[in-house]
Amino acid sequence: MKLTINGKQVEVHSSPDTPLLWALRDELGLTGAKFGCGAALCGACTVLKNGLPIRACVTPLSTLAADDSLTTVEGNDDKVAKAVKQAWQELDVVQCGYCQSGQVLAATALLSANPHPSDQDIDQAMSGNLCRCGTYPRIRAAIHAAAKLL
Repeated sequence: MKLTINGKQVEVHSSPDTPLLWALRDELGLTGAKFGCGAALCGACTVLKNGLPIRACVTPLSTLAADDSLTTVEGNDDKVAKAVKQAWQELDVVQCGYCQSGQVLAATALLSANPHPSDQDIDQAMSGNLCRCGTYPRIRAAIHAAAKLL
C-alpha cells in the first residue's frame, strides 16, 4: 500500500489491519510516535492526518488512502511547527519526553487552525494528550508563546 508520509510517498507492506503506529515504527523506522496505551487514550502515538491529530495505535492501515497526508514529528517542520518547537525549548516543557511528539503535533494542529487560542481552546485541543510528568502549565504557556511567535 502506498502512503504519503512527511511529504514523501512510501510503500508499506504491513497487513491492512496493522495499526499505523506499528507500520511507522517497525517498517519505516519513524519512532517519534510512541506506544502508550494502545486504546487511543493517552495521545503518545499522535500523528497528523491531513493536518488533524489521529491516534496511530488504533488506526488500521486499511482506513488510510494514498492521498491522505500523514505527518509524524520527524516531518513536522512548517512555520507553525517551528514556532511550537522553539516555544517548547524556550519554556523547557519537556521532562521525561515520552509524550512530547504527540503534544507537539497536537499543538501544531491547534495553532494551524486557531492561531490565537484561549486557555479553553488549548485545554480542549490538548485534552487527549496525557503528560505523566504533569507539565500541563508549561505546555499551555508554550502554546501561547508559539502563538506570539506566529
